[in-house]
Amino acid sequence: MTGGVLISVGSGGMSSSWKPHVKLKSLTECLMKQIVCSSMKRLLILPFLCVLPLGLLNGWLSRSLKPLNPDSKSENLTVLLWYWPFSRPSNLSGDVCWNLYRIPHCTLVDQHSYFPTADVVVFHHRELEMSIHTLPTHLPRPQGQKWAWMSLESPAHSGNLHQYANIFNMTITYRRDADVNIPYGKLLWREGEEHLDEDHSLNKSSLVCWVVSNYRSNHKRSQVYRNLSASVPVTVYGHWTKNRLPSSELLPTISRCYFYLALENSLAKDYITEKLWRNAYKGRAVPIVLGPPLRDYKAVAPPNSFIHVDEFGSMNELGKYLQQLADDKKRYNEYFTWKKRWRVKLYTDWRERLCNICLKHKSLPKHKVYSDLQAWVSASS
Repeated sequence: MTGGVLISVGSGGMSSSWKPHVKLKSLTECLMKQIVCSSMKRLLILPFLCVLPLGLLNGWLSRSLKPLNPDSKSENLTVLLWYWPFSRPSNLSGDVCWNLYRIPHCTLVDQHSYFPTADVVVFHHRELEMSIHTLPTHLPRPQGQKWAWMSLESPAHSGNLHQYANIFNMTITYRRDADVNIPYGKLLWREGEEHLDEDHSLNKSSLVCWVVSNYRSNHKRSQVYRNLSASVPVTVYGHWTKNRLPSSELLPTISRCYFYLALENSLAKDYITEKLWRNAYKGRAVPIVLGPPLRDYKAVAPPNSFIHVDEFGSMNELGKYLQQLADDKKRYNEYFTWKKRWRVKLYTDWRERLCNICLKHKSLPKHKVYSDLQAWVSASS
């Protein structure tokens, strides 16, 4: 057959001739399959090509925003306490700052082996002054590491600080202008108003009381006591007298007094100790204060919650005012109205003070150095 090809199929001897329309149909189907396959490949590749830039962008953003990730371990600040204040260590196991005070990304350590990697190294001044410990100036100081000077003592009890010129990058004290402020106490806003209608003048057996252990006649507070006791009766407790108080009896005893002498042993900027925050406020007696200027007390204490000795021309004048106030229940109780909105928080745990470093660290200057620590500590305003 002209132009044809005989194809044998199977073993049965069957054969058929090639037909042009059959070949064209087969070729068309093959081409269609290739086109479909090619189109499908393009459809599969296209989303991949679209997703790829987004993935790369997302990865870049993730790296850029990594410092904002609360779970990122790279944010952790390591604070090394070189030695414990007064040789009284506390437990630092676990995530202390978060577990106790809900302060994140803050690691407290007290092993010297952390020195090469610590961000901040803290030195308590008391032990330096008494030569119990010394600064590790013999060790190579890591670049960017900050050394912090920590103290709750007044300037009068800080000794010679000139030797620490150009050493410390950070101050941690009761001063409001310190790099990290660690007051003896502070006020916290109550969630809801307390309905305190009680009479605070009840169950009072003494007009004025004072708890003192270290009595020195040249102190300003001793002069205030002597002059005031010449005008009104003052009941004195503490090691200076035979009326010693166990710690469990301190606040119950003060609560039986109308007024408490919250007199500081040093008159220094912002130096307001537990005599106000714990003894007077927690003891439920109106504090008569002596220490920093009146403006410093007004900056941290509730208005009409204390009586500053500087507000009176003499202790005789103050004595008369106290007697009048004790006789007027309404006016006396007005000194406690602040308790409806505020409550007192005491700071007693060194770990909490150290954790506060992490809250302030990012906002502090990176290259700050105290060239004259003595001048800063002695500043009066």
